[in-house]
Amino acid sequence: MGLKIWVDADACPVVIKDILFRAAKRTGLPLILVANSPLRIPQVSNISMLQVAAGFDVADNEIVQRLNTGDLVITSDIPLAAEVLEKGGHALSVRGEMYALDSIRARLNMRDFMDTLRASGIDTGGSPALNQNDRKAFANQLDGFLTKYAKNMEIKTSGKAI
Repeated sequence: MGLKIWVDADACPVVIKDILFRAAKRTGLPLILVANSPLRIPQVSNISMLQVAAGFDVADNEIVQRLNTGDLVITSDIPLAAEVLEKGGHALSVRGEMYALDSIRARLNMRDFMDTLRASGIDTGGSPALNQNDRKAFANQLDGFLTKYAKNMEIKTSGKAI
């Protein structure tokens, strides 16, 4: 089964969705946006929206359940990224960071630590607004991933070993 791109769409910035829409149109790969509320998507056959019930982690759980080995998930949710990696998928943040198995545990620990600080009343600040460098980093990582995928598919279809 071919690559699918899953999007944790409730918190995904519009500018990132636009980059994903262009990539899906260009490549023909399935792009599935998963969200708790309806989203406007282009009327393109390989782009779809999966609406799930409202609730904590409902969209995340649906993505993990439907994910196939090798699929790409777009998310800034570190626990979701960890589950994706454990299941054999790839996870890319909206800021262009490709999550890796060897560093995701440390990222989870830091996230939990920051949650503990916030719960005790300490203001830890939030994430900075997405800027042009973030958008460019995302587009570059996505393009690199899709290029590598396309090359691997060429190798597989030509009968050569990878």
